[in-house]
Amino acid sequence: MKSNNLVSPEWLMNNLENPSIRILEFNWNGTDSYDSWHIPGAQGWYWKDWLWDENIRDFPTQDDFARRCSLSGIENKTKIVCYGDPPQFGTYGWWVIKFLGHMDVCVLDGGRVKWEKMGFPKSLELPKITGANYLPNSNRNNNMRIRRDEILDKIEEIDQEKIILLDHRSAEEYRGERVNMLGVPDVGAERAGRIPGARHLYFENLLDKNMCFKSADELSSLFEAKGATADSEIISYCRLSHRATLAFFAMTELLGYKNVRSYDGSWTEWGSLVGVPIER
Repeated sequence: MKSNNLVSPEWLMNNLENPSIRILEFNWNGTDSYDSWHIPGAQGWYWKDWLWDENIRDFPTQDDFARRCSLSGIENKTKIVCYGDPPQFGTYGWWVIKFLGHMDVCVLDGGRVKWEKMGFPKSLELPKITGANYLPNSNRNNNMRIRRDEILDKIEEIDQEKIILLDHRSAEEYRGERVNMLGVPDVGAERAGRIPGARHLYFENLLDKNMCFKSADELSSLFEAKGATADSEIISYCRLSHRATLAFFAMTELLGYKNVRSYDGSWTEWGSLVGVPIER
């Protein structure tokens, strides 16, 4: 299945001057990657600043989202292209913006890695942003999201394999040896482990060496090997849901799955909750 919400570097290169497009780069830690170089015209954001509420652990209100879009030169009809460093922050940006009801948002396949390998231009210049008028909407796509209490209510169905719960973290996190991936501080939850019944599918296995999505046939084989088929009810999670959104994108946009939700609280929430079950 070919998705219009996955754009190639070639397509973006040919549309860099298109006034109806805004490019957003979301960085894991500040904007160091963006400041070192970025795609011409791209705006660089520390992901929490643009995608989270300023005061609570949740997404921005519709009014705040409209304000941020307006300040970024984005109108309701603007096509937003997301990419990230690392790549899953691009799909996280796509997921949040789509969840908040923006109609036209897509992901750059391969992100910074593929763009650089293709020899396309890099920039150090900050884009000149002209403010826009984004009108708040009430069209949140709540069917994309699942919360902790609902997962608790579904533990028995997960155990009976009526619902497929996919864990997209590293093997060490899944086995309960760490609460964060190797190479970074081991922080992010009070306990290590996994949600009972979760099946492991590491998010990077969905990507090739250029950080592009693998073919639909390859993706289908990976998901189906975990029991996640097009007619399944599926829940994806990781540590903060960035990696889970990459899997969510693959299933919904590239394979046409209809019944997929992301648990955005993920292990940072579940691993610190009092009284919830874990598995190792």
